[in-house]
Amino acid sequence: MLRTVKPRNARSKRALEAREAKEVEDVRTAIFVKGTHTGEIVNGVMKELMALKRPDAISFSKKNTVHPFEDASSLEFWAGKNDASMFLMGQSTKKRPAGLIIARTFDSRLLDMCELGVDNFVSMAEFKTPKSTPGHKPMMHFASELFDTHPRFIQVKSLLMDFFNGEVIDSICLPGLEHVISVSIAPAPSLQTANPILGDSQEEDVQNLPKIHIRTYTVKLLPSGTRVPRVELTEMGPFLDLSLRRHQAADPEMWKAAMRRPKLKKQDLEKGLGKKKKNLEVDEMGDLRGRVHIAKQDLNKLQTRKMKGLKGMPVEQDGSSEESEQEDDPRQKKRKRD
Repeated sequence: MLRTVKPRNARSKRALEAREAKEVEDVRTAIFVKGTHTGEIVNGVMKELMALKRPDAISFSKKNTVHPFEDASSLEFWAGKNDASMFLMGQSTKKRPAGLIIARTFDSRLLDMCELGVDNFVSMAEFKTPKSTPGHKPMMHFASELFDTHPRFIQVKSLLMDFFNGEVIDSICLPGLEHVISVSIAPAPSLQTANPILGDSQEEDVQNLPKIHIRTYTVKLLPSGTRVPRVELTEMGPFLDLSLRRHQAADPEMWKAAMRRPKLKKQDLEKGLGKKKKNLEVDEMGDLRGRVHIAKQDLNKLQTRKMKGLKGMPVEQDGSSEESEQEDDPRQKKRKRD
């Protein structure tokens, strides 16, 4: 059973409400932690990834004796104290050299994590090209079907999306799209695909899994003669080649609680954001659209607006014209007599 905390006073109640699940989540803060032994490669990778994550990043300068797969109490304590939900831990040992652990928490408790090994690393300094502005939200590109089918790669995609995902925005400004992070997978033999992110009963040999390539490019918009600009990508760095190692799947009950969406207010329900109403829907831009069904109309019986300027002149009858001629005749005779 999940632990529930009841507030004792109004102040603690407000603090708990501020940390409750929201319809639009806040930016995830990531904590960068160094283990007891870190090499030059691990330090460089953590420095480069922190530059991409800023300003939503916290760095622990001291080395810590932390083993998340054995005891995650330290990570849970730091998550509650710093209000952070993501961790990137660097550790290098003889058995597992140049290792990175990406961990995710929910309600200050460890949700899931994955360990990656750094096989190749190219720093930003080796690319003499312009860099993106810190704090800009990157575009993410996952170029493989395994990110939607294989459980291990589904978990890696979910962790990377939460790690680099910035503030939720209502509209997109093209000049603000400065860099893109491309994640691809090296060629590999056919793999078994049929399990969700919550775990896999059949443990597969990690060495047979393909490597993950992470590339970062800057986006340059050039005129194309139309409204849509021409896009060019320039290598920015860092470039990473990662291999999968240990992982810990999420607890089913905790995962269900983490994926539960909060209840909406009455005013949100009236706008159509809650339960689906008949013939009402909210589009991607957040506008409420409705559909009205009416019977077939007979346009011949449609009454239009009558305008005086379109009316025709009245037609005179034949009898009236003859009488007028008779009236004019005696007058003309009188004038002739005169």
